[in-house]
Amino acid sequence: MISKIIRDYEASQLKTDLPDYRPGDTVRVSVKIVEGDKERIQDFEGVVIRKKGSGITETVTVRRMSYGIGMERIFPIHSPKVDKIAVVRRGEVRRAKLYYLRALKGKKARITERKEVTVATPVATNEESK
Repeated sequence: MISKIIRDYEASQLKTDLPDYRPGDTVRVSVKIVEGDKERIQDFEGVVIRKKGSGITETVTVRRMSYGIGMERIFPIHSPKVDKIAVVRRGEVRRAKLYYLRALKGKKARITERKEVTVATPVATNEESK
C-alpha cells in the first residue's frame, strides 16, 4: 500500500502536456543531455513499439533505424530528462507490442499511415424540420 503522501508527490510530478500517441506512431522525443557543465537537448525520432506502466512509472520504447542498424531506447515519460514528446505521424497497426518489427527490414518494416476519419453531421433542411 502506498501512503497518501507518496501518491500526492507522484501526482505532482506527472506531466500534463503529453500528446496522445499509440504504438505504431512515429514520435520525436527531446531528451536533456548534460555534458560537463553544459546542457543541451537531443531529439530521438522513431516508432513507438511499446507503452508500459501507468502513472509516474510509465515508459515508452522507441525504435529507429540508424545506418541500417536498429536502435531502441526506453524513455520514462515523466522523467525530468524528457523535455517533450511530439507526434510526427500516426501509424495504423493491430498490435499493442510491435516486437515483430525487429526482424523486418526495408519496406517490410514500414507502417501504414492512419487516416483520421471525420464524420459530418447532416444539416436539417426546412422540410425535415416541420
